[in-house]
Amino acid sequence: MDYVAALVPPVVMAVAFIALIVTIVKSQGGPNKAKEDAAVDAAMARSASGEQSS
Repeated sequence: MDYVAALVPPVVMAVAFIALIVTIVKSQGGPNKAKEDAAVDAAMARSASGEQSS
């Protein structure tokens, strides 16, 4: 039974990692893509204007 106790943590971590990757991949694109792109564009514009005014 020691081998079961030794294998459980890596298996749990692997499942959690796979779930994280699937969630990230599914959240790319779709209806939120335009909103996320707009937020990134706004942040880039703010940082660019801050560099020019300095």
